Amino acid sequence: MGKKSKNTRNMVLLILLLFGVIVFASISGAANITPFNSIRIILSRLPIIGGLFDLEGIPGSHLTIILNIRLPRILLAFIVGFGLSIVGVALQGLLKNPMADPFIMGTSSGAALGAAIAIFFKLNRVIFGVGIISVFAFFGALLATLIVYSLAKVKSKVPVTTLLLAGIAVGQLFTAFMSLIMVVSSKDVTTIVYWTMGSFSARGWSHLQVATIPILLGSGIIYIFAKDLNILLLGEATAQNTGVEVEKVKGIILAVSALVTAFAVSVSGIIGFVGLIIPHIVRMLVGPDHRTLIPASGILGGIFLIIADTLARTIIAPTEVPVGIITALAGGPFFIYLLRKSKRVI
Repeated sequence: MGKKSKNTRNMVLLILLLFGVIVFASISGAANITPFNSIRIILSRLPIIGGLFDLEGIPGSHLTIILNIRLPRILLAFIVGFGLSIVGVALQGLLKNPMADPFIMGTSSGAALGAAIAIFFKLNRVIFGVGIISVFAFFGALLATLIVYSLAKVKSKVPVTTLLLAGIAVGQLFTAFMSLIMVVSSKDVTTIVYWTMGSFSARGWSHLQVATIPILLGSGIIYIFAKDLNILLLGEATAQNTGVEVEKVKGIILAVSALVTAFAVSVSGIIGFVGLIIPHIVRMLVGPDHRTLIPASGILGGIFLIIADTLARTIIAPTEVPVGIITALAGGPFFIYLLRKSKRVI
């Protein structure tokens, strides 16, 4: 089987797995909804073919649970996982560093601080369809990304050690500022804590509407630079000689990564390690070519976060665990594995 055929097969399998996971997540919970009824309900809302599915015999309460509670939450988990995974791929390729991701690099903390500032000043309005909280989260994410990158860069390289130290330092600094805001404004503590732990609780169609277009648009822009990211893997000098405008590509990818992270954080809070784990898994499946790696990572990242959120709301029901805890439990050991692996290489 050729490489192209293999990658096509893997993408088809990922899409089928995605649909299966969406159905599984939609029937997971206290209400006893059958997979068949869940599939009928979901397919009935698809354009063009939706009218072919009869919902007769399905209780109205089941329709409400799937369409108004679970499905928007599932789709939001997918779109956030999709965006964070693609940002992880982009940062790892751009920095040629396997440990780069929005959480490790402090981008998520910057976005959360921006959101916390907006919450503190009661700036929860929407202008031109974009929430002020998302705008503040974007500038916080962009600021954190630029600071970490400038601190970590040694001449033309970004060593693993300095990247980790810069990311941890900036992340902690931004977290400290966020803690200060929580101390000063005790009324907003609960809301801000939500950002620090990550959750899709009480998320609905309006949140999905806010996040989807910016995340998909940003992910699309990153994909446009897939070929440039492939060339950058050979080194900046080689990329420059082949006509790649290295500094311009870096600036665009860093800015777009901050945008995607900001909108993801603005609807879900800080969810770590998704952008770290998923790209590594996908590389083992489809290889390092960013033209395949980017979309495959997005789909698998969305699948991963749907599963994590399903566990978060069912593992000790009726109590809900913040989804950030679930991803940290999965990502922490994986991060330790990467550190040990890099240590052996050294």
